Order: sequence, then C-alpha cells, then structure tokens
Amino acid sequence: MQELFKEMIKNEVKPLFTRHGYTKKALNFRRVEGDLIYEFNFQKSQANTANHVRFYINCMIHSKELAELQYMISGGKTMEAQAHLICRIEEIVPAAPDRYSLTPDTDLVILSKELLAHLEKAMEYMRNITSARDIVEYYMKRTALHLSEETFHFLLQNGDKTTAQKYLQQLHAEYGAENRWAIFEKKYAAIFAEYGL
Repeated sequence: MQELFKEMIKNEVKPLFTRHGYTKKALNFRRVEGDLIYEFNFQKSQANTANHVRFYINCMIHSKELAELQYMISGGKTMEAQAHLICRIEEIVPAAPDRYSLTPDTDLVILSKELLAHLEKAMEYMRNITSARDIVEYYMKRTALHLSEETFHFLLQNGDKTTAQKYLQQLHAEYGAENRWAIFEKKYAAIFAEYGL
C-alpha cells in the first residue's frame, strides 16, 4: 500500500499541482504568489500498516504581512515558516473526507478521481485568498481565537476600529464564560490601548 500511495502522489497528484504552479518537496506542494505562500501537505497517519495507508491533507497559507506583525508582537522572534491559515481539506471542501484510505480493496481509479477533484476545489478556494485581510476574515467568520491578537493589530493598524470592536464582542459572546477568557481579555485590552482605545 505504501508503494501505491507513492505512485499515486507521483503519477496523479504531482502533475496536478505542477499544472497549477506548485513545486514539490517530500509530501509538500508549495506555490509563492506575491506576499503569500500556498502549501498543501500530505500527512500520513502514524497508525499505518502494510495493508492500510491513511492520510490527511493540510492546507496552509503563509502571509509575509502577518509574519511581520507577529515579529512586532513577539518582540523580534522570527516565525517565517509558520502558516497563518491552516486547515484540513474537509474544512474548505465539504465533499472531502476527514481522511483518505488505501487498502487492498480500494478502487484506485475512483480514489484518484475523487482526490484530484477535492484538490482542485481546495486550490480554487485558496486562490480566492489573496491578502492578509482575507486570512484575517477567514478566522473572524469562524469566531476563532487562533490569530486573534494578530487580527486586532491588523485591523487597528489599518484604522478599522469598528470591525475590531465587533470582533471583540463576537469573541466575548463565544468564549466570555470560559475561565481562560480573562487572559485573552487582558491581552486584547493591551492591544487596544496601544492604539489609544
């Protein structure tokens, strides 16, 4: 099954990514577009056996602008390799499974066809994310704590106080009852204070 997985990556997946301008390194496919780096990672399950290969697909985007913000926030720690948007393929392609599976009973033609269709849709979704603002909005729509400090800095630096305050209310409504909220609230208050709010 491991050999079949390698063949599928080499003969089906790699040509698809190459057509879309991605380069391959190990099980990672990457494309640089301006200030953004788009990346797909094929993550094999640790529970794989000779007869059963499971794998996940991680979709990531790194933003130079958000990396610079993180550098500023962290007091000079470099985080160049960190992805700013990170999700599994099923989060952006609802038809995709949470994991793919190769066994002796798998119909390789059907699996390859479905996998390539899911990858095409994921690439299309990611192509529509063209700026740091798009990444920030991805997480705001999900009321996510992930990247929230960077989001507030980004919005306030760009003079978008209204959206920043609205997002703070959103986060409070979602997480305000949790014990850890006090920690986040303190961090957010300090960020708003930096911008005179």
